[in-house]
Amino acid sequence: MTLWRKSIWRYNYMVKRLIRLLLRVTLALNTISRKAINRLSIILNDGTHPKHRITKYKEWFLEHVEPGWVILDIGCNTGLMPYLMANKAKFVYAIDINQRHINEAKLKKHRLNLEYICADATQYDFRGCRKVDCITLSNVLEHIDARKIFLKSLIRNVDWNDRNHKRFLFRVPMLNRDWLVLYKKEMGMSYLSDRTHRIEYTFEEFKKELLEAGIGIVEYSIKFGEISAVCEAV
Repeated sequence: MTLWRKSIWRYNYMVKRLIRLLLRVTLALNTISRKAINRLSIILNDGTHPKHRITKYKEWFLEHVEPGWVILDIGCNTGLMPYLMANKAKFVYAIDINQRHINEAKLKKHRLNLEYICADATQYDFRGCRKVDCITLSNVLEHIDARKIFLKSLIRNVDWNDRNHKRFLFRVPMLNRDWLVLYKKEMGMSYLSDRTHRIEYTFEEFKKELLEAGIGIVEYSIKFGEISAVCEAV
């Protein structure tokens, strides 16, 4: 290789290294910006994230809940979803591991047909509950490590009202919601939308994981980078 060609090669190499560094910084700023947007929009909307209004995920759950059902809502947070579902369902159990969330839910989101439980859902014995028609998990499954073991235990241990129809309603985040997410992963950077997530799914991964846990998808929709699925144990 001539001296001229070596110089060109070194120049190109250094330029690409600089561009790669700038790209990583820009991608990191993108992540920081997204977090800032979330926090600021919550403050502007008096403590409520505008995604609740825009994505209408609550409406999706309510559309798939039947009057007369007993529902087990896992990962209830501060009680918004179980509070709304209790307005339609016969009875709702709502469980969350965070005592502060449960205390706030009991204070602000109480109904006579709604019972809050502070416990680790992956270890709690649900057999003491009423016969359950449907289990709901809204942005919860992705936070759990041993997901298949957990789902199998629910199928096996929950006292189901109809053992031929063990229903689940899921909402989970998608990995391939944006090409930029996959590019961050390819670059070896932080790419999950929440640092507490254990996984974010492609639809194929989600379907495969559920099947391995003994659950089949009856119907689903994909909206705003999330999968909402009506499922039954198979």
